[in-house]
Amino acid sequence: MAQVPEEIDVWVVEDKAIFRNALKSLLDRSPGLSCSLSVGTCEQALETLELGAAPDIVLMDIGLPGMDGIEGTKRIKTLSPTTRIIMLTVHEESQSIFDAICAGASGYLLKPSSAENIAAALRDVQQGAAPISPFIAGKILDMFSRLAEPKSASGEYGLTARELEILELLVEGFTVPQVADRLGVSFHTVDSHTRNIYAKLHVRSRTAAVAKTLKERLI
Repeated sequence: MAQVPEEIDVWVVEDKAIFRNALKSLLDRSPGLSCSLSVGTCEQALETLELGAAPDIVLMDIGLPGMDGIEGTKRIKTLSPTTRIIMLTVHEESQSIFDAICAGASGYLLKPSSAENIAAALRDVQQGAAPISPFIAGKILDMFSRLAEPKSASGEYGLTARELEILELLVEGFTVPQVADRLGVSFHTVDSHTRNIYAKLHVRSRTAAVAKTLKERLI
């Protein structure tokens, strides 16, 4: 006798009640899918998760009252690493897409997606796929192609060869005295170069300089 496949349990986190109820209705009438929780905030979802319940998948909005969907995704993945999360949102900015993926989202769909596409995405993600709308896929490809482009710090910010050398050592964790010892120059020389680096990068601290260097791949 053929074994009946288990239903995929989906939670909906969406603050617009009409759309939230429509999603729940869609899930409950779709073969192989069910919605055991439908709430308007991440906080409500996390409260249920902390009680021991965990869904297979969460359909998550980004623009939510209180905790946003990206932070909510991070928290849910921390509490339930096996739960997959699909963002279902109006946000199509590259930064939102990037932040959601980094937070642990397994898929990214735009509102309004058709009922058929949403149901198909849920089944696909349960099988390990990463459902993404064609528009978002194009955004991701463009974003990563730009991230892959080599950047020239001296060209971007006018850093000299010596400043680049010092910046690289700072990123590696060297202190200013250690940099001076490494390069065989005085503390004051390195300190002067470091101040110039901060000014050119438009930052005010070593931490900010290192963060900007890593984010923009300046070395």
